Amino acid sequence: MKKTSIYITLIALLAGASSCDKGFDDLNTNPTAATALNPVFTFNNAIVNTSFPGSMLIFEEPIVQQMFSPNSGIISGGNFNIDNRGSSGANAQLWQRYFRDNIRYLVDIIAKTKTDANRSNLYNMARIWKALASMTLTDSYGDIPYSEAGLGYLSGNVSPKYDTQESIYTDILKELSEATAALDASKPTEAGEIMFGGDITKWKRLGYSVMLRAGMRLSKVNPTLAQSTVQKAVAGGVMQSNADNSAVRNNANYQNPVGTTLNSTEAANFYLTKTFVDYLKSTSDPRLASIAVRYVGAKSGPEQTAAKANRDPSVQIGMPLGYDNGTIPARATTDGLASFYDYSQLDRTRMGAFTAPCFLVTYAQTQLLLAEAAQRGWTTGNAADFYNAGVTAHMKQLGDYDATSLVSDANIAAYLQKNPYDPARGLELINTQYWVASFLNGPEAFANFRRSGYPTLTPNPYPGKEIKGNFINRLSYPDSEISVNQTKVNEAISRQGPDNLDTRVWWDKQ
Repeated sequence: MKKTSIYITLIALLAGASSCDKGFDDLNTNPTAATALNPVFTFNNAIVNTSFPGSMLIFEEPIVQQMFSPNSGIISGGNFNIDNRGSSGANAQLWQRYFRDNIRYLVDIIAKTKTDANRSNLYNMARIWKALASMTLTDSYGDIPYSEAGLGYLSGNVSPKYDTQESIYTDILKELSEATAALDASKPTEAGEIMFGGDITKWKRLGYSVMLRAGMRLSKVNPTLAQSTVQKAVAGGVMQSNADNSAVRNNANYQNPVGTTLNSTEAANFYLTKTFVDYLKSTSDPRLASIAVRYVGAKSGPEQTAAKANRDPSVQIGMPLGYDNGTIPARATTDGLASFYDYSQLDRTRMGAFTAPCFLVTYAQTQLLLAEAAQRGWTTGNAADFYNAGVTAHMKQLGDYDATSLVSDANIAAYLQKNPYDPARGLELINTQYWVASFLNGPEAFANFRRSGYPTLTPNPYPGKEIKGNFINRLSYPDSEISVNQTKVNEAISRQGPDNLDTRVWWDKQ
């Protein structure tokens, strides 16, 4: 009897416990929490993180002699022709930003949408964007992880192999061809993506414009493939106006990394070079008024005030290369300036603002590449017409930074009349204009300078350089990558050449 009472009590307790557990999962599940992330949101994150990091001011811009700093320390790099590969070094920032915050997201999007017929446009947009991002990385470093990049989460591969740049370009061209052709406006168009709001026509023009860029990159290493790629891009349909420009439209929430750098602790550190300013002044280029500001008479960073700001092109004085913070004060005195803070800078209230757009692929660049293709006989059309259209487009593009930066039609016409296209100097003129049109797109300006050899720049005379040649040819692999993937990095180095600033990438043939 006593045992029976105990069993009844235990059964009652178990029944009670069971009834308490009923609905426990429902009670502890947030009914408003997302169970899956819409891949278009991940795509937007990848797009935003394509904005170039502030390190562009330390390497790419100084290499092509548009902007630099005379100061040393953490911002040493292209200004002194020395390496800067530490964990916080300038050459690490582009690597980390693109692999961690771009390629990784794009690989995930591609995997999630590949077999989803309703997301085929997003799938192909992501393929185009991955091709563009991968080009930026391989053009900067050479051999990089590509076929196995971004698979750490999906397959647990945390030490991806490095692919040769030649094989990377082969696949980039395939991806651009397939993805761009597959875009279809009759299918869901992904209005939530922030680049073109799902406009399939603009995405197609971007895909073929990137293909044109990739084709022209091969002009030295494989002219036959370069020509056929250019012709395929032109037949597909490249950008038709500035309305097709691909740019990250930054705002208060997603600020331009370069603008953030220039408007914070580094505000008084970076200056326009004498090379760049003198070139614009020598051709009476109206863009100088849109780009430059000089704080006349400033003797320190705090004295660079709005009251001293002068944007008149005639008073702009670029900082000469070859000086550091110990020697530039004497040169400033020789130049009749109050201090080195008195040299011209990028106007950080317009082109260098927190919210300034970051242009990635533009109609201006596309027209100038077509001008070179026409000059080489690789496409139909008149090189001079493409050239004039490219120069005009960039001058108009400046209005996207600020209404006061827009170059007027009258000033554009006067400039083109004074600086007409000369077929005898075609490649030089076209690629020098490409240099100007790619200002603040440091990776692209750096790549095209190596490919074309223009503009003709005098090597930086700074005596402490670490390079053997006249110019930096690539960025070295950052220590942060070597520390986690050393075996694969060493395989790339054994194949490509020494991991230094002198080694040339595959397409950069002498």
